[in-house]
Amino acid sequence: MNNYRKKILITGGAGFIGSHVVRLFVEKYPKYQIYNLDALTYAGNLENLKDLEERPNYNFIKGDINDEKFIINIFSRHEFDGVIHLAAESHVDRSITDPLAFVRTNVLGTMNLLNAFKNTWDNDYEDKLFYHISTDEVYGSLGESGLFTETTSYDPNSPYSASKASSDHFVRAYGETYGLPYVISNCSNNYGPNQFPEKLIPLFINNILNNKPLPVYGDGNYTRDWLYVLDHARAIDLIYHKGKNKETYNIGGFNEWKNIDLVKLLCEQMDEKINREKESSEKLITYVKDRPGHDLRYAIDASKIKIELGWEPSVTFEEGLSKTIDWYLSNEDWLMNVTSGDYQKYYLKQYS
Repeated sequence: MNNYRKKILITGGAGFIGSHVVRLFVEKYPKYQIYNLDALTYAGNLENLKDLEERPNYNFIKGDINDEKFIINIFSRHEFDGVIHLAAESHVDRSITDPLAFVRTNVLGTMNLLNAFKNTWDNDYEDKLFYHISTDEVYGSLGESGLFTETTSYDPNSPYSASKASSDHFVRAYGETYGLPYVISNCSNNYGPNQFPEKLIPLFINNILNNKPLPVYGDGNYTRDWLYVLDHARAIDLIYHKGKNKETYNIGGFNEWKNIDLVKLLCEQMDEKINREKESSEKLITYVKDRPGHDLRYAIDASKIKIELGWEPSVTFEEGLSKTIDWYLSNEDWLMNVTSGDYQKYYLKQYS
């Protein structure tokens, strides 16, 4: 293990985005020792990384970032050179139901990591980095025009976005107060393989397969910018290695869609791929009561990362959506496994 150049802790590495980041780093950097820390709650799934289990530079650690003593212990034992912090409660609907869970994980959990990182290196931060992954939702809601930039004022409207905004502020405060080296990125909506079906695209793929209603909030005109998850992983790689200390980078797909238009495109592609009569899936669309504090529009200006680091999305939304559907259709056992048990209780509570 002494032959490895870096030891990097990736939190939430068994989750949707985290598993793609772990895979990229393990495969691309054989001289890095990668530690995947995950509590394996409902959205964490080691099946996402089963093929990496025998890799010599991959290690899985089961644990919770909310457990301060545990976090101190693993930092003391491994002395991580870098942290890529993805572990978070991330679903807005759940945050409305249980906001304190989001405070515990997103705020206090981040604080535990910051303190452990700071105390491990005690101001000797050469070639060290704390990379905090955040969301565009911290910026609040846009009108019909305009884009979020790295200097847009924070204006969170849900317990989820408020908890992420708080964690962003703490990371920056540790940089200013203690000199802790950090970067932050704020990303738009991700989609792609391995996403837990509480989020719109995998939820609707699963519902179409099972001829269940497609619950669309309000009038369906809420607008989001969508990014293919593998493109997000590439951006994280670039920011970790080439991003400037104490800088923020917005990551977006240059790809705005109204929810209802996205759902109709998804229905169209699903009908074609599973050989259903045209427009049959669209008949499953059901408008449901809007959720509280629902932001009208998010849109990211990702020009900074494009100009400074040379990153841009690699696929169009239509291409990425097609790849995503193909993955779920080829992995129905995975989908069946993650939609059993506690997921069914959550689904009934949220959408019935």
